[in-house]
Amino acid sequence: MKIQLLLPRLVSLFLPSLVLACLVLLCLPVFAEDVPEALRPPKGAQVAIVVFEDFQCPQCGRVAPLLAQASRTYKIPLVQHDFPLPGHNWSFDAAVLARYFDTHSKEIGNEFRETVFAHQLEIFPQNLRGFADKFAAEHKIALPFLVDPEGKLAGLVRADKDLGVSLHIEHTPMIWVVSSKRSGKPYVEVTDTSQLYVMIEAMKKE
Repeated sequence: MKIQLLLPRLVSLFLPSLVLACLVLLCLPVFAEDVPEALRPPKGAQVAIVVFEDFQCPQCGRVAPLLAQASRTYKIPLVQHDFPLPGHNWSFDAAVLARYFDTHSKEIGNEFRETVFAHQLEIFPQNLRGFADKFAAEHKIALPFLVDPEGKLAGLVRADKDLGVSLHIEHTPMIWVVSSKRSGKPYVEVTDTSQLYVMIEAMKKE
């Protein structure tokens, strides 16, 4: 009987607190938990550019300098993912070489990427290795005869490709401006690169 008599009193004491807690939860922003990790900036960055690219893709070559310049202008990361297309006969090997230069430093790896895109029309399967040897020599790097003897670098390229497939990428380049905000839609696809700077500005203000 005593417990039954106490119940109404306990309810009257704790009910206001429970109601208040529910109201607080309702007022909290809705977190975008379903956003893939690939469409978030690297740790510590508020905004970034994410691109899935193919070294033989002509449009990738055209937009590469713009993306690199935007990254430098706004001091935001440019996150480059490999998405070699089936019909291209040297893009996968170029991606493996880029991964090799990454092992020396990410800056050198990215410089190799920029250089490949800048000379895209001059590269063929037969001269890709010579092109990489020249780049390595200019940076005082010894490029081994077997760049990826255990296939680990190729595995990283394939993992990027699989990631792109999971994001339903069907063409290159696929570009997003992404942010670290936890509500709303923290990423936007760049379909018109002439609007890239405007989109970055907008994302930084949100």
